[in-house]
Amino acid sequence: MDRWQNRVAAVTGASAGIGWAIAKALLQSGMIVVGMARRVDKIEELKSSLDDKLKLRFHACKCDVSSEKDIVAAFKWIDSNLGGADVLVNNAGVLKSTQLIEPGNTQMIRDVVETNIMGLILCAREAYQSMKRRSVDGHIVNMNSVVGHGVPVGVDTLTTYNVYPATKHAVTALTETFRIELLNDNNKVKLTSISPGAVRTDIFNDPDLLKKPIPFLEPDDIANSVLHVISTPKHVEIKELTIKPLGERF
Repeated sequence: MDRWQNRVAAVTGASAGIGWAIAKALLQSGMIVVGMARRVDKIEELKSSLDDKLKLRFHACKCDVSSEKDIVAAFKWIDSNLGGADVLVNNAGVLKSTQLIEPGNTQMIRDVVETNIMGLILCAREAYQSMKRRSVDGHIVNMNSVVGHGVPVGVDTLTTYNVYPATKHAVTALTETFRIELLNDNNKVKLTSISPGAVRTDIFNDPDLLKKPIPFLEPDDIANSVLHVISTPKHVEIKELTIKPLGERF
């Protein structure tokens, strides 16, 4: 992580779970971190738990990634106040409790699509433009999922995923499309998709699920995987990293 010392990382969905674990890990590795989330008050509360030295390098930024206005404003603030983002971790994502066949759930479906697909696209776009303007060797990490590579069948411990796997399949395709565009643009920016299995976070709407005897990863496991992929030598790019809890059945 030596080359990332005092450089800037933006982490979306940083107010809980995986996002907060990633933000802390990057801070502890010497980076300046901008934690982006709708619940900026929650980020400020979490910030108070940090050591004083880490607090100085952590910035909370209110940003709903389903809002283009919020995204553009957030990256403009990073450019103006911190010089620009060198690393983006596209972590924000939502999962709603519904089924595709249920009536009256249109807004719930739209919310998932806007956050998981459009939010990822727009954050990557704005971060890349910042990296390109400064000709830096940046890194964009898209938080994907094992359900972005196949839809689980016969998993009785989970309710329906509805549109969530479709949005994560989109992340798989978008990551490769971005990669082609970056190659054609002749730059030094790396791009990685990280696909976790089940992680013990509040994205699951059923709190009883987390108590069931099924294998889970912890948020720190995913944070460590982010450190791993961005720590590779400049000539090495990890395209896809799948990380699952031992014993997971899908």
